[in-house]
Amino acid sequence: MTIDIEPLRKELGRKIEDEDVVTDAPLKAMIATFDRPDKVPAMGEPIAPGWHLCFLHSYARPASLGADGAAFEGGVLPKIPMPRRMYAGSTFTFDGDIRVGDKLRREIEFTDIQQRQGSTGSLIVTTQTRRIFTPRGLALTEAASTVFREEVKAGTKSGVPERDPVPTGTPWRRTIEPHPVTLFRYSAITFNPHRIHYDRTYCMEVEGYPGLVVHGPFAQQCLLDLLRDSMPGRRIKTFAVRARAPLFDTAPFNVVGRPTPDGNGAELWTVTPKGTIAAQATATLA
Repeated sequence: MTIDIEPLRKELGRKIEDEDVVTDAPLKAMIATFDRPDKVPAMGEPIAPGWHLCFLHSYARPASLGADGAAFEGGVLPKIPMPRRMYAGSTFTFDGDIRVGDKLRREIEFTDIQQRQGSTGSLIVTTQTRRIFTPRGLALTEAASTVFREEVKAGTKSGVPERDPVPTGTPWRRTIEPHPVTLFRYSAITFNPHRIHYDRTYCMEVEGYPGLVVHGPFAQQCLLDLLRDSMPGRRIKTFAVRARAPLFDTAPFNVVGRPTPDGNGAELWTVTPKGTIAAQATATLA
């Protein structure tokens, strides 16, 4: 399939702004969902990396939602002429803390669109750059990519790419059980209506997946948690993750990692049940 994306490229640079306040109830929900030992941050204390996704949601009305549950209009992206979408990765720069009680302001800009041919067919990859400000200034910049895919014909299976094996000898390792209740809770905390994460009938019969799809940001949070648990006391300056293949609720998956030789960074991976790369991440530390 070939699509003329030039009309879509004319929309680059579109911006919107929104606001929110950091309260502790969603943070309690994150701690429970990920079964963390963390204490809930008190007023004025910083939240953990990745927990900003508890806030600044898209509050699209039902009329703006597509058949897959996700919004097809109302943000900075133009309407993309492909019906299926999936998280492709994010690059974060942590410029400052986000603290309980902060009033947040976020700018979202449509910054890139590319057409590609992948192992599972034609793809359109979009990037939104999000900048979150607190009363102290810029706290976080995220370049978030979403891949849009072709429709799956009824009764056929969605292509799932096979990737390279994960490097051996990684000292950090954790097994994650992607239970449907856990995935549902994460959808609720992040106000994510995408049906591939909680509607098994839709996910398998319409999109052709073997089970519920683990949210890309959910697996991303597992990597961030592994990093901060493995290198306590270090501040994450940058974190970049690229999704390579989906994970499903049909089997546990692993998150693994290792420090860079200079001790100022890390490499991390999410691992499919077959031992291959689902996502790979790099980080720099202060």
